[in-house]
Amino acid sequence: MQRITITIDDDLLETIDTISAQRGYASRSETLRDLVRDAVTRAQPTIDGEARCYAALTYVYEHETRDLSRRLTTAQHDHHDLSVSTLHVHIDGHECLEVSVLKGKADEIKTFADSVVTQRGVRFGNLHIIPSDHDADHPETHSHD
Repeated sequence: MQRITITIDDDLLETIDTISAQRGYASRSETLRDLVRDAVTRAQPTIDGEARCYAALTYVYEHETRDLSRRLTTAQHDHHDLSVSTLHVHIDGHECLEVSVLKGKADEIKTFADSVVTQRGVRFGNLHIIPSDHDADHPETHSHD
């Protein structure tokens, strides 16, 4: 393990200390290590468009936006081959949160996700892609699919 010295603004250090206290870290070092690990995880590797992968698509939308619920449902049905499961949560009287677990080729998943999150009335969208270690041509290696 390496020891480093950094210069950091007081406000940012206060934020790190707050996170450390909220999560119960033993030290600033452990807090920073976890924050860096999280950043590395979020900086998703470039995935070949033909590569098989899993993904989690999360989005918040205003269910009262004209025809939006129908358009989202139609998009999911049109891409049923990618869908593993979808969780629908009513946030309040106006907004819903959906989390869709997807499986397929990276390019197809990205195209589907873009078609969802760019709809008028979708106010937040995030796609998290997870590369699959399994070869798509050898289904016997898919022990958890």
